[in-house]
Amino acid sequence: MTQPLTVWAVTEGQIGTENQARGVAEALIGGGPGSVVVKRIAVRAPWRWLPPALWPAPLMALGRDGDALEPPWPDILISCGRRAAAPNLAVRKRSGGAVLSVHIQRPYLPSDRFDLVVAPQHDGLHGANVHVTRAAVHRVTAERLAARRRKAGDGAEPARHAVTVLIGGSNRRHRLTEAIASRFAERLAALCRARPVDLRLTPSRRTHPAIVRILAEKLAGTGAEIWDGSGDNPYFDWLAVADTIVVTWDSVSMTSEALATGKPVYVLPLEGASRRIDRFHAGLQADGYTRVFDGALDRWDYVPPDDTAAAAAAIRARLRARGQAGSAMRSG
Repeated sequence: MTQPLTVWAVTEGQIGTENQARGVAEALIGGGPGSVVVKRIAVRAPWRWLPPALWPAPLMALGRDGDALEPPWPDILISCGRRAAAPNLAVRKRSGGAVLSVHIQRPYLPSDRFDLVVAPQHDGLHGANVHVTRAAVHRVTAERLAARRRKAGDGAEPARHAVTVLIGGSNRRHRLTEAIASRFAERLAALCRARPVDLRLTPSRRTHPAIVRILAEKLAGTGAEIWDGSGDNPYFDWLAVADTIVVTWDSVSMTSEALATGKPVYVLPLEGASRRIDRFHAGLQADGYTRVFDGALDRWDYVPPDDTAAAAAAIRARLRARGQAGSAMRSG
């Protein structure tokens, strides 16, 4: 693609879905000409209470609190998340089919209405226009990790084992209880006493303050660093310097991002069950990518899934099939 491409990454603004859409969009542009425009939509009442398949005019369902989807149209629109799928198709229709329509994750609409659907293996979605990934797509790249490692290089202590813990929280299917957090923190503390460890924990928006408090109390005196939510999120920096990563079971996105490092990744089971997420973790463990955290630190090797680059390549193939090498933004 020699001409500039304009790519919209459209979500409701949740960090997990936005990072997936942005990750594929950035991989698609790469180092070539083009731009990624992040669009965060807000669906107004009563449409946000209804399945998107029942929205008669999806673009009219968008509220003023979010970004507008209006001309000039992009070359490609990449959406992620259930409520972003119908607006994606509406833009495709409004543009007369000129916009290449890509949706990430199961769209809960007929997949053949999109030019391409990028769905993880555990979604169980298949079709002529469905590109299946091993894990979730994301923004973590080898180049980004290398840059962060160089940035942190002066303060590194090679003799100490760096453990990064990515903490999610309770959702509709899984529960990170205080009892689980307490047992987990006790195992981490024992690890710090047993060997030289640099322990870093980064909570997410879903992490309940009581969970953070328990972790802080149990890990007091170990030298563990827990991000308190102030300043820039050290998420990428701590991924980059990690020798081992531990992720809570609830997050497919964080597990997938951890796997991009090629380092050993442990998962912490939570209460509850989700057929989709449990299938995801069972598959990764069976294939030798991850292990359940039991308090030990082992070493194993695997080839990190290259799902984001593969998804971008699938989009380029669709562009070539359409004879669309890229163009300036359309006037609608």
